[in-house]
Amino acid sequence: MLETFRNAWKIEELRKKILFTLFIVLLYRLGNAVPVPYVDISALGDYFNSVKDTALGIFNMMSGGAFSKATIFALSIQPYINASIIIQLLTIAIPALERLQKEGGEEGQKKLASITRYSTVAIGLLQGFAYYMLIRNQGLLSTGATGLWQAVVIILTFTAGSALIMWLGEQISEFGIGNGISIILFASIVARFPRGLQTLFATVSSGGLSIIALILLLLGALAIVVLIIFVTNAERRIPVQYSKRIVGRKMYGGQSTHLPMKVNMSGVLPIIFAQSIASLIPTVAAFFPAPATGTFWSGFLKVTGTTSPLYAICYFLLIIFFAYFYSTIQFNPVEIANNLKKNGGFIPGFRPGKPTSEYIQKSLNKITLFGAIYLGIVAVAPVVIAATSEAASNSGIALGGTSIIIVIGVALETVRALEQQMIMRNYKGFLD
Repeated sequence: MLETFRNAWKIEELRKKILFTLFIVLLYRLGNAVPVPYVDISALGDYFNSVKDTALGIFNMMSGGAFSKATIFALSIQPYINASIIIQLLTIAIPALERLQKEGGEEGQKKLASITRYSTVAIGLLQGFAYYMLIRNQGLLSTGATGLWQAVVIILTFTAGSALIMWLGEQISEFGIGNGISIILFASIVARFPRGLQTLFATVSSGGLSIIALILLLLGALAIVVLIIFVTNAERRIPVQYSKRIVGRKMYGGQSTHLPMKVNMSGVLPIIFAQSIASLIPTVAAFFPAPATGTFWSGFLKVTGTTSPLYAICYFLLIIFFAYFYSTIQFNPVEIANNLKKNGGFIPGFRPGKPTSEYIQKSLNKITLFGAIYLGIVAVAPVVIAATSEAASNSGIALGGTSIIIVIGVALETVRALEQQMIMRNYKGFLD
């Protein structure tokens, strides 16, 4: 990876793109330090320390800590991600959008991108309003800042910030390196790593965590990193053979290729969805005063809390469910089998049509199961560690699995983008 960046830096055009990407990331980080007016930042920080293991903790992690500080970029890329997922699902449910995606060509993609942008602004307004209501109901506004004007300023600032992040991401995608939204998400998560390590080592210094436990945690994190890299690059290759056909005096086809199926084709989305649903009860409970000890609601919240065995089990099962759900949306065996049949392709040993689609579906189920179990282990392991160790829980390790998957995935994706651009310029230095 370092060799790839070193060789890319030697090319003037790629060097400009790298510097442009770093400049946009710098602007994003500066925006994360500018607070929205009329909010009590100190009280807001104390409140988020008490709800860090709920769905609000996920939002805060993906915003690089801006969500807990109510900055202009507090909503981060959440509105854009939600809008993209909604439009992607609607292209399956609405025939007009499906035709626009498959048959519209470049113009169709531009229209879908435009729809996604407008949806991002709409979702930004909704999330900005919800965040304002949370701040107001918890008494986290500045003194005397409960009027209509203050509400409009706060909500519109959050919305404008989310729209600006979307624009910054598009600038990286067009003029920089890699996917802009992924780069911004990468920067948000990496920005929280130094503080997390500082908290962890401070806990060791104070005696809250032994040296042996720290070494085991670091070795476990290293093992998880190796596992994530291995599975991220792993894929199942189904052999495909194209039959020969003669057109005029020329012969076409006859070549052998393969149909790639990623082991983890759904990425980190199943974890995000599963964690949002599994932590729904603790998140809702965070909006209300804590119940008295010994009451029914106190016991109920303890059983369904983010450190309970029930939460870990539900979390794991939801990850498997969403992994299958997303792979079904992303990979259609019937459509692939029909496309192979139209182009004269077939899988050796299986007749074109239904037998081929059934074989692809069977292979997809096996691959998805392995990928879902992998995601479940990576996501639940930090939760179990945090539940069994108070020091690890205080360091926010419960969100570590999600963060590492995102960071490694974006890093590998960016390196591949650099390599592709160097190949386009006939630069072979990274293969030496």
